[in-house]
Amino acid sequence: MGKYVSYILKRVILAILSIIIVSAITFFVMELIPGGPFNKEKATSAEAQKVLEQRYNLDKPVLQQYAIYMSNIVKGDWGVSLKTGREIWPDITSKFYVSAKLGLMAAVLAIIFGIILGSIAALTRNRWPDRTIVFLTTLGTAMPSFVLATLLLLVFCMKLGMFPVWSANNPNYTLPIIALCVYPTAYITRLTKTSMLDALNQDFIRTAKAKGVTQNKLIFVHALRNALIPVVTYVGPMIAYILTGSMVVENIFTIGGLGTAFVQSITNRDYTTIMAITIFLAILMVIANMLTDIAYKLIDPRINFE
Repeated sequence: MGKYVSYILKRVILAILSIIIVSAITFFVMELIPGGPFNKEKATSAEAQKVLEQRYNLDKPVLQQYAIYMSNIVKGDWGVSLKTGREIWPDITSKFYVSAKLGLMAAVLAIIFGIILGSIAALTRNRWPDRTIVFLTTLGTAMPSFVLATLLLLVFCMKLGMFPVWSANNPNYTLPIIALCVYPTAYITRLTKTSMLDALNQDFIRTAKAKGVTQNKLIFVHALRNALIPVVTYVGPMIAYILTGSMVVENIFTIGGLGTAFVQSITNRDYTTIMAITIFLAILMVIANMLTDIAYKLIDPRINFE
């Protein structure tokens, strides 16, 4: 038990350091970009811009600005948007709900279909199901999500009219989910197939066969369980990424999620919103990585946290 606690403490410390590094890089890179959040306001005079910069601490030295911002974050104050003046945290949570709902459905489907198709491909190696799955996964990994999203929108919404264009009042998640889950499904399928083939050639599988273990138990208990470790390595960060929604896919379907808000904040040079969303995504990523490492132990008890 002490080893687990020690391991979790180390990971928490590393997670905090990672978030600090990501936030620092984001903050100082933004400062290097010419211009500012109030430069595009035509009706804002130089005096008014100066007052706004003083209000949001933009007139202070860069290091002091970063220290003030991070101290506020530690206190739970995510700041206000420089463009709208509204608090950022309620806006992030409401938009993340939209992205998470879409992303979670896409992630679950990608994991289920990826593992199933990868297992089928491994068990039917060099036969027509395997060749068909390999062809489809190659196509899926080669096609960027924004290209697929555009094609789906053009064909099924504009040409065939099978699905309505996205509406916040009557949302239809089918096409965005397909656009988001095709690539991870293809990647998980290939990972599962490779890992399954490797597991089936291990000595413990041959030993289990010699002992008379049934085919189903051999595949689903022994082989698949060991084959899932590389898949879990990919699935952890994938879920953290896909939960936030693809920025390009969200913009194509005009979904008002966190990805859309992030793109808009970059366009508007809304520094506080950019920083808040970046730190929020970094926290999601480090939590997903930590949960992935813990999942290793559940899948294979032989793994230790040394």
